[in-house]
Amino acid sequence: MDESPFLDRYDPGTFERPSVAVDLILTSVVDGAPAVLLHRRTAHPHKGAWALPGGFVGIRESLDDAARRVLGAKAQMDQAYLEQLYSFGAVDRDPRMRIISVAYFALLPAERFTAAPGLTLARVSASEDGPITASVDGAAVPLAFDHDAMIDLAIRRLRGKLDWSPVAFALLPERFTLRALQDVHEAILGRPLNKPAFRRRLIDSGRIAATGERETGASFRPAELYRYTGKP
Repeated sequence: MDESPFLDRYDPGTFERPSVAVDLILTSVVDGAPAVLLHRRTAHPHKGAWALPGGFVGIRESLDDAARRVLGAKAQMDQAYLEQLYSFGAVDRDPRMRIISVAYFALLPAERFTAAPGLTLARVSASEDGPITASVDGAAVPLAFDHDAMIDLAIRRLRGKLDWSPVAFALLPERFTLRALQDVHEAILGRPLNKPAFRRRLIDSGRIAATGERETGASFRPAELYRYTGKP
């Protein structure tokens, strides 16, 4: 049998179909700690809990197109480089029905996030061995579905990329101080770093270079400014 007759006779209802969704883990660093964009759910299930911006994938929509649509419609953001993180498919992850969610991740400066009703950059815990918790206005908040696992994986992926990718520079201006660069690393790792060793390692790596300029507006001796060289 040729393929065309086979497809004409094929019954799409032979197998049950799970629904597919996308969730966006839009991450930044605020006040020395990782922060993730969340919104408070106003409907069941998990009414009142906090959740990542997300939505169902249309039947004629690609995963990437769905992620970009959610980015604009629910995260109130024009554009961002979204990286597919992982697929979450536990059978009971959503009490409504079988839903598989593909999580997307982006690391962005805090100023990229729009102040919009119902959205907040929530501080998340960054300890290397404890569960992820989120707080809004200093108070811990419950997370909907398995969004704690999504955030946890995103933070772990981010930590793993610090040493071999330019991911930390996404949170810094074009010219930055070594103190600012170390602050970003410490916020993501959730622990302090040895100052001389950290600076020596970054300078020796060739990934940063001195600009010959110094910061302005400093109360004390202004620190030297560096730039990212583009080296991986």
